[in-house]
Amino acid sequence: MDAALPVSRLDRSDHTAFIHNNTLFVWGGYQVEAGQDVALPSDEIWLCDLDSGAWQRKEMTGDVPSALLGFCGSNVNDRLYVFGGCDSAGYSNQMFSADVSQPCCSWTRLTDAKGTTPSPRNKHSCWVHGERLIYFGGYGCKTMGDVQNSSSSSFIIDDMSWATIGNTLFRCWGWNNEVHVFDTRTSTWSKPDTQGPAPDPRGCHASALLGNKGYISGGVETAALDIFCLDLGSWTWTRFDCSPSCAPLGRSMHTMTSTSNGNLFVYGGLGVDGTTMNDAWQFNTHGREWMKVTHPHKDKPRVCHTACLGSDDDVVVFGGSSSLCIHIDTVVVLRCPSSNHCRDVFLFQTRPYSLCRLCEDFIGGNSELLKQQLDWLPSKLRDKINGRVAFFSAMKPIVSA
Repeated sequence: MDAALPVSRLDRSDHTAFIHNNTLFVWGGYQVEAGQDVALPSDEIWLCDLDSGAWQRKEMTGDVPSALLGFCGSNVNDRLYVFGGCDSAGYSNQMFSADVSQPCCSWTRLTDAKGTTPSPRNKHSCWVHGERLIYFGGYGCKTMGDVQNSSSSSFIIDDMSWATIGNTLFRCWGWNNEVHVFDTRTSTWSKPDTQGPAPDPRGCHASALLGNKGYISGGVETAALDIFCLDLGSWTWTRFDCSPSCAPLGRSMHTMTSTSNGNLFVYGGLGVDGTTMNDAWQFNTHGREWMKVTHPHKDKPRVCHTACLGSDDDVVVFGGSSSLCIHIDTVVVLRCPSSNHCRDVFLFQTRPYSLCRLCEDFIGGNSELLKQQLDWLPSKLRDKINGRVAFFSAMKPIVSA
């Protein structure tokens, strides 16, 4: 999908997205200007009608977050929550929320949460389980006291330097594998005690929820893509040991989406060799095995994109970068800012379509043949078909996997 909109608004990476009532909501992210990552405005959210492909922009008011990079966004009952990330002042552990179903969206900064707020971080992930936001991992900063009080295996120090954030002295930066829970009903933070073989500390990984279990994969430099499961009732970790010869290559900055058939759909990411990838895989959580997916989107490698579960179990991919450059030498690994940010929406079909969906797409793609008959349809169905007609008229038909 595409539309005649300013490049400065839709092309983006590292944003958040979710689907409600067949509308794709997109907020945040960044572009590259003059060789630097620049966060996109926090006072707007973009909506894409997935029937017609039409975009619209909504303004957001209230206590607007500062421009953020590496934040984690989640949706609970039409309310968007944003936690963490980096702004011009450094790493953040602030939480913001906005009801995006309202004609005028207004941000609220949560300042009265109970419990212990996690340390500042970015590149973390979140499972939405009921009314709870369950955060895992990320990269951030801690005080020396925090590091000394935490398990030696839960935080890997990457750098040490004296720095002050607010009135607190921080001097440790690194990766963590912590689990933190935010109850949206009571505005309370808690930190459960987990059991079992926890993943190594990491960030830039992918996560997905299936029933009462949260899954994560990638974000560490391994030859094959690893995958872990956390039971959100018993707080017990399980590692899936898959044959490296049958598993996807290791990666980060990819997406993992749960589908109704108990599979996890993985797409794209940055390989351990610095390559932007365009392969798709499904992990069967029952059989605990990987299957490579044949698809027509080989011309769409992606990192830092989003993937959401749409209607009929379609996986809807938006944005990201098509070419993230990594320079590796014997001293340092450097990411080169790339202007190859994307604005397109494309779909992966994960199961056979219903007869109704097939008919809608056929009519939408052949409206001239059936122009007279469209007026015979009931008004609600006619509106939906008109959306599909607009979609197929504005762009080439989407070919599903």
